[in-house]
Order: sequence, then structure tokens, then C-alpha cells
Amino acid sequence: MMNFRVLGAAAALGLFSFTAQADQIELHGASQFDDNHPYTKALSKFAELLDTYYEGEHELSFVLHKSFELGNEKDYVGFMNQGISVDYAIVSPSHMSTFSRAVTIADMPFLFRDVPHFEASIAADVFAPLEEELKNKAGLLLLGYGGGEKRHLFGTKDLGSMEKLKGFRMRVQGSPIQTRIFSAIGAAPQVIAGGEVYSAIQTGVIDGGENSATTFESLKWYEVGPEVTLTTVAITVRPLVFSGKRFNEFDEEVQQAIVKAGAEAMAYERALEINGDDAKLQQLVDEEKLRTHPFEDRAAMVALAEPIKIEWAAEIGATSILEAINAVK
Repeated sequence: MMNFRVLGAAAALGLFSFTAQADQIELHGASQFDDNHPYTKALSKFAELLDTYYEGEHELSFVLHKSFELGNEKDYVGFMNQGISVDYAIVSPSHMSTFSRAVTIADMPFLFRDVPHFEASIAADVFAPLEEELKNKAGLLLLGYGGGEKRHLFGTKDLGSMEKLKGFRMRVQGSPIQTRIFSAIGAAPQVIAGGEVYSAIQTGVIDGGENSATTFESLKWYEVGPEVTLTTVAITVRPLVFSGKRFNEFDEEVQQAIVKAGAEAMAYERALEINGDDAKLQQLVDEEKLRTHPFEDRAAMVALAEPIKIEWAAEIGATSILEAINAVK
């Protein structure tokens, strides 16, 4: 039988035990987003599938902490590494860079040619070396990959050409490759936490950033940055991560069910993102929350980014991964 409960953050951070009792296993997931976001839906699907596939003697129960209740994705990675508070979460790869510089390649702008190339790369298991490194160095298990949404430049103005892009003060994630590539294409990147983007645009600290339609909606960034330029600067890669310390507490039957459920839940998540991406963006346009603009010369951006990608991959020891992705047809 599967039980779902919601607990306060204080309880989740240490006022109860996370150890598996003889007759019950309680697992905690975390999402920065609300119930409408693909990540949150996929975590719920993971719990449902795990309960279906596990046929052992333990009772499974699940607690899903949503809407930044336990902090952000970087916090979740730290918790999973320690084996406390969060057992599983979907996170941006760069948040695991403390343990593996190579993992930042998965967040590299212009990594994939298009969505079919992204899907084929996932099917080709191009990130297998990262899985091994994170398992060994950090005790983080990558169960499967979501993603597939296209990330576009957005902000307070139309950025429809290379000329308009010059000096664009944009938020980027903390990985240095983000800063290097967006600087190379003429923007002025600043590292800002996702939860601070709204106020940073509102107060004029930045002009905008880059992200996907579901995030525009979930975090209401359209209220302060309604101009979206269709650039596809990246296609998201979002692994489902499970705490190795917690995983090792369970018997083989539980572990096998976790692995199977994780892979299937992330196939479900990819389908949600890929199939809903353009429709979600159009919905926001139809609701007059966003306005979209074409970009004149994306090929010029890609060309400027290419040498930076090669240099960064060599620097972080991920040249073989980049070459494997480029070789996928």
C-alpha cells in the first residue's frame, strides 16, 4: 500500500528518523515547483511506479516537498549526498558540480542540435561516464533523464538580432560555462539564484535571462520579463537523482524497483516537456502574458559558442562525452 503525506520543513530537516523500519519505508522527494510543473508530476509518477513494482513485505510511504519547502535544487543535492532530508529529486546537472566538474557539460548551452538530437543522445546513453563518477565520488545515483524543453532568451525587450543582444544583462546559472558562452555571444551574464530572478528584473539589476515556458509560468517571470526571443539557447537535461546512502539501506528487491521506476518516470517526464513545450509557450502568448520574437541569425550564436564548448569540455575532462553527443545522428 502506498501512503502520501505532507510534512513541515522543520520535521523534514531532522525532527524524525529517515531510516527504514522493519515494516515501513518512508521516502522523501523534493521539487522547487508546484503540482503543475513536469518535475513535480514526474516525482509523483516515480512514487506510483515504485509502489507498483515493489512487491515485497515493506509498506512504502512517500512525502513530496514542493515549492521550495526544503530550499532549492542545490540544497537537495547536498541533502542527498549526506543521506538526510531528501531521498530523490530532479535537479539541474550544474548543481552537482561540487562533486564532478564534468557534469556541467549536461547544462552546456547549444549542446544539442535540436530536440530529436537530444532524444537520440539520451537513448545512446551518452552521460554514462557522469553516472559512474557521481556514484563513486558523491553517492548520487542518476536513475534517468528528463528534460527536452527549449530554453529561450527572455526579458524586458526584444532580442531579435546579434546587435540587440550586445550588453544584455542576463541571469545565468552558477556554472562557468554559462558565463563564458553568453559572454562570447555578446551578452553580459550575471550569476543569480533562480528564486531571485523576479526581483532582479523588477529592480533593474538584470534585463532578463534564459529559460523555458514552464518556468516562465511557474515562477511568473512573464510579469517582469514578457518578451521572449525564440533562440533555443539550450535544451534541458534534468536527471532524477537518488541518494546513494539511502539506496544502500534497502534490500535488492527495493533497489531493483527504484531503478526500474526511475527510468520509466523520467521517460514520462521527457514526454511531458517535449509534447507540452510549444503548446505552453503559445498558451502564455494567447493569454497575453508573453510576446515572442524571432531571432535573425542563430547560426552566428552557435558558431561563436563552438570553440568555447570544445575548450570547456577539455578543461573538465568531458571531451569524450561532447564527441559522443556530436556523433549522434
